[in-house]
Amino acid sequence: MTVVHVAPKGRGAHRTLTAALAAAPAGAVVRIAPGSYEESLRLTRRVTLEPEAGSGSVELRSIGGPALTVTAPGCVLTGLVLRGADPAEVLVRVADAAGLTLADCELSGGRVEVTGSASGASAVANTALGLDDDLSAELSDPVDGGGVLLLRRTRLGSVRNTALHLTGDARARVEDTLIHEVEGIGAVLSGSAVLLAEGLRIEETSGSALRARGNGRLVAANCVLTGVGRNGVLVQDAAEALLDACRIERPAGSGVQVSHQAGAELTDCRINGAGGNGVTADEAARLTARGCRVTEPGGHAVLATGAATVTLADSEFDRTGATALHLGGQAHARVTGCRVRGTGDHGLAAAERARAEVADSSLDGFVVCGVHVEGEARAVLDAVRVTGGETGVRLRSTAEEPSELRDCWVAGQRRSGVEVGVESSAALAGTRVAEVGGAGVAVDTGGRLRMAGGTVAGAMGSGLVLERGAAAEVRAVRIEDCQKNGILAGEAVTGTFDHCDLSRSAFPALHIGKGADVRFRGCRVFDCGQDVGLSDGAQPVFEDCAAVRVRTAVLPALADRTGAPPPGPLTPVSSDRPDAPAAEGAPTAGAADLWQQGEPEPEPETLEDLLAELDELVGLDGVKRDVSGMVKLMQTVRLREQAGLPAPPLSRHLVFAGNPGTGKTTVARLYGRLLKALGLLTRGHLVEVDRSALVGEYVGHTGPKTTEAFHRARGGVLFIDEAYALVPAGAANDFGTEAIATLVKLMEDHRDEIVVIAAGYPDDMSRFVTSNPGLSSRFTRTLLFADYTSAELVSIVEHHAQRHQYELTAGAHRALTSYVERIPRNAQFGNGRTARQLFQRMTERQALRVAELVSPDSAQLIQLDEQDLQ
Repeated sequence: MTVVHVAPKGRGAHRTLTAALAAAPAGAVVRIAPGSYEESLRLTRRVTLEPEAGSGSVELRSIGGPALTVTAPGCVLTGLVLRGADPAEVLVRVADAAGLTLADCELSGGRVEVTGSASGASAVANTALGLDDDLSAELSDPVDGGGVLLLRRTRLGSVRNTALHLTGDARARVEDTLIHEVEGIGAVLSGSAVLLAEGLRIEETSGSALRARGNGRLVAANCVLTGVGRNGVLVQDAAEALLDACRIERPAGSGVQVSHQAGAELTDCRINGAGGNGVTADEAARLTARGCRVTEPGGHAVLATGAATVTLADSEFDRTGATALHLGGQAHARVTGCRVRGTGDHGLAAAERARAEVADSSLDGFVVCGVHVEGEARAVLDAVRVTGGETGVRLRSTAEEPSELRDCWVAGQRRSGVEVGVESSAALAGTRVAEVGGAGVAVDTGGRLRMAGGTVAGAMGSGLVLERGAAAEVRAVRIEDCQKNGILAGEAVTGTFDHCDLSRSAFPALHIGKGADVRFRGCRVFDCGQDVGLSDGAQPVFEDCAAVRVRTAVLPALADRTGAPPPGPLTPVSSDRPDAPAAEGAPTAGAADLWQQGEPEPEPETLEDLLAELDELVGLDGVKRDVSGMVKLMQTVRLREQAGLPAPPLSRHLVFAGNPGTGKTTVARLYGRLLKALGLLTRGHLVEVDRSALVGEYVGHTGPKTTEAFHRARGGVLFIDEAYALVPAGAANDFGTEAIATLVKLMEDHRDEIVVIAAGYPDDMSRFVTSNPGLSSRFTRTLLFADYTSAELVSIVEHHAQRHQYELTAGAHRALTSYVERIPRNAQFGNGRTARQLFQRMTERQALRVAELVSPDSAQLIQLDEQDLQ
């Protein structure tokens, strides 16, 4: 290695850097004595410049134009200070096909610019999209493509317009670097440029922190963007951005904005205090956010307009200035496992022709509506919890397809739980509305309602209100404890009400308006002063209806040998009572059949097929043995019962002890289906709940909530996740103990109708089981779910790949095995969930890679290789 010295004086040293570079051969190291050098350098050969006395001792000042121009690959600057003459001009330029590493440097007074050409763009994008990629080879060897820059532990500041600018097919990797004090944008990439950033901090920019345009690709991990004058990240045109564990603090505009046909994927990111929206997607943009949190934006947490597509999973949106999730235009949002808390307007709003699909999520603490739908928009809510606010769900859309609520919970509103607007339509299935200040469900003039199963309870107004000209099909609904009517059918209302139960309403349970064309079949009224109130000229039709403990009755009294029965046992009064015997002529199918009449019944599952499905699960050897043993035991019990012999004492309830992602829910679902195949359960379905679904927020609320959840699971399995949360450590007076006491009684009253599985961390489950003597006597068997081994995690990824028609190359299998073995087994480790997320990210990275190919063949479309690993 040749070493060339630069010093103001002394023998054997060049007096200027320019002279030293002219004398230095390729591969030489230029060592510079301390001092300030006013020169503009041009690196035409691969050289390394380093200070003789350590970082910061050498300053290079531009005499006009860039202080440094690089036209050769493999150049390195370490520990130097570079000062530009004009903050709006170029300080460092890396030319097409050149390469530069800047390590431990300080740059100010001008931008860093990396240029490239339009050729070779696909190859560049394919090789550079991975945070584990090492660009050192491209820096040291000739580059077939644009310029390459590597910034490590470097500061870049006092710049105007743009601090870091990548064009063409340029590539840059930035690690542990600070960009600050920028009168403009922190970093811009355009053309097909690629920027990989890890540990990057951008502070105090008047424009956006990061901007990707054209076909650029931005990959950022563990980056922090603060003090941003506009957007934290701006993605435009057809650019793509991947953000992992990034933090965006108080940008003046949006935290992330995606426009045109661009795409962005956010994982485990935090956006706090945005002056505008937390996240914005417009035109034909695509946005995915997983495990993210958006807190205190001045506008919406998420705004999607135009034809944008938004996917939100396992994310939280807290304390938004406006609506948390707002959709307009023809935007389409899929929301799963998310939580919205504290909004200045609505929790979710869909307007114009937008579409929203929301599942397993909660909306709480909004000012106006939990869900507001208008224009021709449509929302489908599946297992969504809506609590508080003025109105729970307001549907004012004229879309051809009705908005739907399936197995939802709407409670605690100041006004109505669910409102269906003028000429609007809605379909509710298995939904509970409780403790609202007005009507439980209100249908405005000309509105249309289909409602199957579920409950309306504790409404301060009427349970179900149908205004003039509304139409309704209501089946198997329970309405109870309303302060006005149970059902109020106004003037000219049309509809049918099948097998509904109404109890304890303060006004007549049924009020029928003038000219209403309504028919009640198999309905019952319990414990009311009056069962039916009629306006002048009202002529409802009643078939097989009855009154029980009603002082002033129009309907015939229900015969009772030992006192009138409580609501529920004679007909399938709601989807929460799937196993109740049907009265003569009553439908025996569940409430969901209202939406699927005419479909054939599925073939019953065989015990052999279910045991084979259990055996196919990866790992879980001990669990499989335990479940198979219990199945054999229960087969014997079943045979004894069929032979007229008494069954031995047997508890079917179980404790599943294991860390998250170890397959507890999967096995619980299979266990229910196995018991159904044995004839020991009528349905074998699984209802999954946690503390929030069982424990109320005030005195008298917990018992009904727990009972409601229990009845939904009758005939199947009630799966209580994190069951120990019902017994908080150190909390003497907690509503969880009431939930447990209610469960114990219900388990005794319905011991042959249900299986209860309590699940959670192994170390905490004993606290739950020993909290009540009734639990310890019923939960006598614990199944231990061990963490998956590395080999089993790899098998799970391969299983997902086979299911979705992907193939792992041999290199991908080796890299995956090595990657999985390095995953820390800490509190964040998700076992099977980690494997599933890993497979999903591999397919997403493969999709980005394949999208850059001109004509990919079928083999390329299904192959996952090592570069698809993060």
